[in-house]
Amino acid sequence: MGKGPFSFRRSSSRRRLKKAPEGPLPPPPPMMIEASSSPNNQTANNSIAAAPGSAGGGGAGGKAKKKTGGARLWMRFDRCGQSELLECDKNTIIKRAAIPARDLRILGPVFSHSSNILAREKAMVVNLEFIKAIVTAEEVLLLDPLRQEVLPFVDQLRQQLPHKGPCRVQGASPVDTQDTEVHFSTGGQWLPVPESSEGLQHELPFEFQVLEIALEVVCTYLDSNVEDLERDAYPVLDELARNVSTKNLEHVRSLKSNLTRLLARVQKVRDEIEHLLDDNEDMADLYLTRKWMQNQQNEALLGAAVSNSLITTPPYLRRLSSYRSVSLATSNFADDDDVEDLEMLLEAYFMQLDGTRNKILSVREYIDDTEDYVNIQLDNQRNELIQLQLTLTIASFAIATETLIAGVFGMNIPCPLYEMNGVFNPFVGCVTAGCVLLFLLVLGYARWKKLLGS
Repeated sequence: MGKGPFSFRRSSSRRRLKKAPEGPLPPPPPMMIEASSSPNNQTANNSIAAAPGSAGGGGAGGKAKKKTGGARLWMRFDRCGQSELLECDKNTIIKRAAIPARDLRILGPVFSHSSNILAREKAMVVNLEFIKAIVTAEEVLLLDPLRQEVLPFVDQLRQQLPHKGPCRVQGASPVDTQDTEVHFSTGGQWLPVPESSEGLQHELPFEFQVLEIALEVVCTYLDSNVEDLERDAYPVLDELARNVSTKNLEHVRSLKSNLTRLLARVQKVRDEIEHLLDDNEDMADLYLTRKWMQNQQNEALLGAAVSNSLITTPPYLRRLSSYRSVSLATSNFADDDDVEDLEMLLEAYFMQLDGTRNKILSVREYIDDTEDYVNIQLDNQRNELIQLQLTLTIASFAIATETLIAGVFGMNIPCPLYEMNGVFNPFVGCVTAGCVLLFLLVLGYARWKKLLGS
C-alpha cells in the first residue's frame, strides 16, 4: 500500500518537514554599545554597529531578517549618552514611545526630505531632513543610525549628552548629587523640582538638548551644501557670460535645478520652525520633561493626600492640608506656559536658516542677472542679423533695378541706341551709378528712420 501510486503518506511527511522551519523565530537580542568620548571606543562602536548591516547579506542572516518582517534598526540614547542598537518593529515603537501610527509613516521613506517637529503627550517626533528620531523625556530613538548623513548626529549625541545631561557618576557622594538637583518632600518621597522654577540652574531640558543638536547638524549640513553650490556657481556663470555655448548652458541648467531643490529643503525647515514660533501652545507641548515631572509630582501629591486622609484628623486640618498640597503643586508649575527657552533656541536657528536662505537667493539673483545679460547679448546679435538682412535686401533691390533695365534692353525691340557706336559702356556705367545712388538713398532713408544702427 505504501508503494502504490496513490499513497499519500510519504508526500504528507515531506510537507510537514517543509512547514516545520517556517515557525516564528525568537527575536535577536539587542546589541549594546557603550558610549565613550575616546576615539578608539567610538571606532569600535561604529564597527560593531556596522555588523548587522553586513551580516544581513549572508544566507542565514538574510533569512532571519526576512522572518522578522517590518523590523527596522534603531539606536537608543539615554540622558547620559549611553547608546544601544535595537531592531524593533512598528508596534514595539508605538507602545514604547506612546505615539500614533501615522507618526511612524512621517518617519518613513515617503517623507524623506520633509521637515516636521510634532509634539505628542509623552514624545516629540523629529523629522528634519535625514534625522528621524523620537525624543522622550528620558531617551532618544534614532531611526537608521548607520546612514552616512546620520553619523555626524550620532557623534554629536555621544559627545554632548554626557556633558549636558544630569548623569549620576559612580562613586559620587550624596552631597554632590544634591548640589546638582533640587528636591522637595511629599509624604516621605523625594522628587526633582524643575530647575527653571527655582532659578538655580538654567539648563535646557533633555529633549531640547537633542533638538538643539539636531538643528545644529541640519543647519550645518545645509550651509555646507550652500557653500559648495556657491563655489561651483560663480565660475560657471562667469564662463557663460564670456562664452554662450550649449555646454555652459547645460551646466547652468543643472546648477539652477540643484539650487531650486536646496532652496525648497531650507524653506521647509525654516517654515516648520516659524510655525512653532507662531504658536505658543505647540511650544509648550514640547516641554516633555516638565510634563513628566508634573505627572510624577501630581502622583506623589495624590498618594500623600490619600495616605494623610487615612489618618483621622479634624475636618478643618484635612481641608488645610489639601489646600497646601494644591498650592504647592500649582506654585511649582506656575510657569507651564513659559516657553522662553525654546523660543530663544528656535529663533537662533531660524536666523541661521534665514541667512542660509538669503545666500541661496543671492545665488539665484546672480543666475537671473547672468541670464538677463545673456539674453541681452543674444538680442543684440539678433538685431545685428536683422540689420544685415535689411542692408542685403536694399542692395538686392538696387541690383534688381539694374537687372530690370538690362532685361528691357535685351528684348528684340527696335531702338535707335542699337545703331549708335560706342554707347554701350557709357550706358552701362550710368545705369550702374544710378543703381548705386538708389541703394544709398534707400539706405540713408532707413538710417533716418532708425531702422539701422549707426
